[in-house]
Amino acid sequence: MKAILLTEKHQPVQLVDAPTPTAGPGNVLIKLKAAALNHRDIFIQQGLYPGIKLPVILGSDGAGIVAEVGEGVDPVWRGHEVVINPSMHWGSNPSFYGPDYRMLGMPDNGTFAEYVVVGLNYICPKPVHLSFEQAAALPLVGLTVWRALMTRAGLHQSGTSVPEKVLVTGIGGGAALFALQFAVAAGAEVWVTSGSEEKLMKAKALGATGGVNYHDPDWHKTLMTQTGGGRNGNPARGYFDVIIDSAGGPSFAKLIDVASPGGRIAFFGGTTGNITDIVPARVFFKQLSIFGSTMGTEREFADMLDFVNEKQIVPIIDEIFSLDKVELAFQKMEAGKQFGKIVLEINR
Repeated sequence: MKAILLTEKHQPVQLVDAPTPTAGPGNVLIKLKAAALNHRDIFIQQGLYPGIKLPVILGSDGAGIVAEVGEGVDPVWRGHEVVINPSMHWGSNPSFYGPDYRMLGMPDNGTFAEYVVVGLNYICPKPVHLSFEQAAALPLVGLTVWRALMTRAGLHQSGTSVPEKVLVTGIGGGAALFALQFAVAAGAEVWVTSGSEEKLMKAKALGATGGVNYHDPDWHKTLMTQTGGGRNGNPARGYFDVIIDSAGGPSFAKLIDVASPGGRIAFFGGTTGNITDIVPARVFFKQLSIFGSTMGTEREFADMLDFVNEKQIVPIIDEIFSLDKVELAFQKMEAGKQFGKIVLEINR
């Protein structure tokens, strides 16, 4: 089979001929139709991810067709269109993954290949309203955002008289866009930040109420002005019930200012560095809750797919590349210019 192999850190990935795996007991062999890139793939290539073991076929996200089933798996699965859950061996504690936890695509071979083998409990029926490319864009960031937004931050879904107010930072990447789509679908009032005016306009077209450019040093003050000056017109009382962040860094302290009393901040990234300059009193007097989050459980993956099906959510795709153009796809992701997920087309 054709596969994308990383043999050394800081080197380009290679398109190689690799042995087609076979499905062992309890496993299924997936003929992949599409896969999607994540920053994790770039970090592994750059040697910035913990516990790197090479060589490996990268890729955590994938959707395809069950080609073969292993011993103990009902043959009825053969031929089914499925999406893969890359969050494996979470363990029995829903609050934190156990010692056997691993993500597909390193150390185990991943989805940047024509075939991949996974356990039966890590596949789910592909949402029928999605193409293979759209379904492949969903798993890793969809699950990450679902846990952060729904489980950790506990967004209240529509049904209350006053919708919750949500801020999503850094709109444009796959995770932030899912946070926007999920929150809008849940009935929230959603605002965003971005370094691009074009991305802010696109976010509004997807349901965001408004947004500000984070290159403005006083973006948080501008945001408060646009939202009416905070709770009851008081900037000190903030505005947002839920804030979803993947950047961290010095600007994280400004999220404290725009959070409402009793607000919840969930974050799952640190692309702009360590969090600094937080004034403790602003956190405890506001009774804020700050949650770290990453990936999620099998139950959360199933709940996320149920929500996608119920609300007919369609992932935003920036561009689709063929498998032999994967290095170009990596370069585009590293440049950070995309709006939506970058997807690989496999087994046309």
